Amino acid sequence: MDEWIDDAIDTELTAITRFASVLRRDIDAVKNAIELPWSNGQAEGQINRLKMLKRAMYGRAGPELMGARMLPLNHRI
Repeated sequence: MDEWIDDAIDTELTAITRFASVLRRDIDAVKNAIELPWSNGQAEGQINRLKMLKRAMYGRAGPELMGARMLPLNHRI
């Protein structure tokens, strides 16, 4: 991967050079995403769900209804 990044940076294609530069800056995260079995997909999905509910309920409900929509049944007060 390091060799490809070096070659890409040496090209005259601006988009490829920019992509390779960003890839090099975050190389540890990229390698971890490829090599490790873990993912933050579950957390990202829950965050996306929360944001979607907030947008859908904006101006329509108080905090009680909002909390009821966001928390799973087994965590409700």
